[in-house]
Formats: sequence, C-alpha cells, structure tokens
Amino acid sequence: MTASEPGERPEAAEREARHRERKSRRHPQGMVPGRERRRTKVERGAMRVIATGGIIGIAVVLGAILVGQDVAGWIVGLVVGLTSVILAALLWSSRQL
Repeated sequence: MTASEPGERPEAAEREARHRERKSRRHPQGMVPGRERRRTKVERGAMRVIATGGIIGIAVVLGAILVGQDVAGWIVGLVVGLTSVILAALLWSSRQL
C-alpha cells in the first residue's frame, strides 16, 4: 500500500515506513551478504595470522622499492612503520575477521 491510495490514512503509511526502517536497521545489507554462522575462534585466528603476514609482505615490498630508489634510511623506516601500524590497526579493528 502507498500513501496515495484512496481510503488509506496517513498514519498507516507513516507506521509502515517506520516499520521498514526498523527492519532495515536490524538486518543491514552491504555489498557482501551477512554470514549465517559466526566463524570459529580457530578460523578467526588463522585469518588474522594470514592477514598479518600480508601486512608484513606489503611492508617488505614497500621497503625494497624505496631502498631501490636510494631513499634515505630514516624515510624508509618511517614509511614502512606507519604503513604497518595503519594496516594492522585496520585489520585488528575489523569485526569480520
């Protein structure tokens, strides 16, 4: 039913809109659908270890590129350190892993 149909009261349309809004808040939809079950502790731990290994790999590649370009050592250390800390913070704050 929509508010433009004859015989419907505006209160009913507002109530239906509020109901739809509450329902969408309870089950938010993103680009990836929600999981039916929560991951086990072992699975979550393994995912975090793998992701942490990826962060270390990114930092090593970034450091190698900067050293290959003859960038000063303190700048390489700063860039690699900041990149690692920022990526690790994003990883560990994620509720999906």
